[in-house]
Amino acid sequence: MSEYIIPVIDIGPLINGNADGEKEVARRIGEACRTIGFFYIVGHGVDPTVIDSIFETMMEFFQQPLDFKRKSGFVSNRGYVPIGGEALDPNRPGDLKEAFNIGLELEIDDPETRKPFLATNVWPDIPGFKNLMLDYYDRMRHIGMTLHRAFSLDLGVDPSYFSNQFREPMAILRLLHYPPTEHQPLNDGQMGAGVHTDYGNVTILKTDSVGGLMVQTRDGTWLDAPVIADAFVCNIGDCLMRWTNDIYVSTPHKVFSPKNRDRYSIAFFFDADPEAIVSCLPSCSGSHRPVKYPPVTASDYLQSRLSPTYAHQKVT
Repeated sequence: MSEYIIPVIDIGPLINGNADGEKEVARRIGEACRTIGFFYIVGHGVDPTVIDSIFETMMEFFQQPLDFKRKSGFVSNRGYVPIGGEALDPNRPGDLKEAFNIGLELEIDDPETRKPFLATNVWPDIPGFKNLMLDYYDRMRHIGMTLHRAFSLDLGVDPSYFSNQFREPMAILRLLHYPPTEHQPLNDGQMGAGVHTDYGNVTILKTDSVGGLMVQTRDGTWLDAPVIADAFVCNIGDCLMRWTNDIYVSTPHKVFSPKNRDRYSIAFFFDADPEAIVSCLPSCSGSHRPVKYPPVTASDYLQSRLSPTYAHQKVT
């Protein structure tokens, strides 16, 4: 059932610059963003061996002792987050997952590091880790901008509209490990990742074969998002929902880790520049659709969403 509810879209025409084909791809992506809020993409051009290398290297990191992982401590939305260190559903206990965040690579003396959510990365002492992750970050950034071209085409704004909003993005590559549990949710409602919507513009996710991602349809039904080989799962975040005046709708989702198995996933959260002004797109309002939200900078909006998630930590 869910294979049909969450569409699988070949973005090859967008990647290859096929003017005729990209309009149809944009239409299909736009339809998914207006309805379920999730879609799979294939034809993205990322070699499976690259993805395999990412999984192997992140597993090496997460299998290290806690003291080793804590050396890459969490600062400015970068570095290691221990199990229970965040609660995506603030009404539930901390999530049963650990994570490692990587942002835009900047030198320590780069003036951009003074901006909110732009900082130097912290790197674990694992050979090849840094170069591998930065290469993947760049690949995901390219796909993210490609998807924004599709959004622009679908919404009727200049195809390059978002280019100026993502020059120094707050985008985060997040490596995730969900350790085995006997059952989920636990008695207190704790699970791998609590019910939430994503905060930014679009998320590009690659999961292992274990599964566990669940998506809520508009009528409140929860469905499994199946693992599709060589496909990324994409979903709309709250910031793009705001930019489109609720034409595109973000979708609640959660993660149940299957019993007694480790689960790994790689998420790329594509957020705009800190100073980008998130305001209703010209094509997304009118006499029958008034503007719902006042303008806000992307960094202020992200701060407002992260603060409840890390209520027990300082987020800068």
